[in-house]
Amino acid sequence: MSANTSKGSHNTLAAERRKARHYAMQGLYQWYMASAPLNAIEAEFRADYDFSHVDLEYFQAVLHGVPTCVDELEEIFQPLLDRGIDDLDPIERTLLRMGVWELKERIDVPYKVAINEAVALAKKFGASESHKYINGVLDKAARELRQAETSA
Repeated sequence: MSANTSKGSHNTLAAERRKARHYAMQGLYQWYMASAPLNAIEAEFRADYDFSHVDLEYFQAVLHGVPTCVDELEEIFQPLLDRGIDDLDPIERTLLRMGVWELKERIDVPYKVAINEAVALAKKFGASESHKYINGVLDKAARELRQAETSA
């Protein structure tokens, strides 16, 4: 495989994962706010959106993975907050859950990518300065969860 083909497929995967995270964040927000069943949320998203350029496996992994360990994820990031966990807005809480899940469960994703993707979603969906907060908390979480990678 040539370098161009490899880089092209890497960029395609990155774009497909970006869309997967985008939809997963919306699905997890819906799950958190409305307590809708995950399978119903997934079915709704797959019916309503074009998934031809979405990493479906990644969307499913995030959408179903975060809720299975949500208490554990919050135990990881809660000590890193400068306020009570219930004082986070729902978008921030969802993004921190996703970001910590990705740092903890998806070692195949570089920690900087996990943080940058959460920050990008915060810029798109969060309050005006929430991306800075998300960045700071996930950076601290990465130092704990990815010590070898962050100190390299």
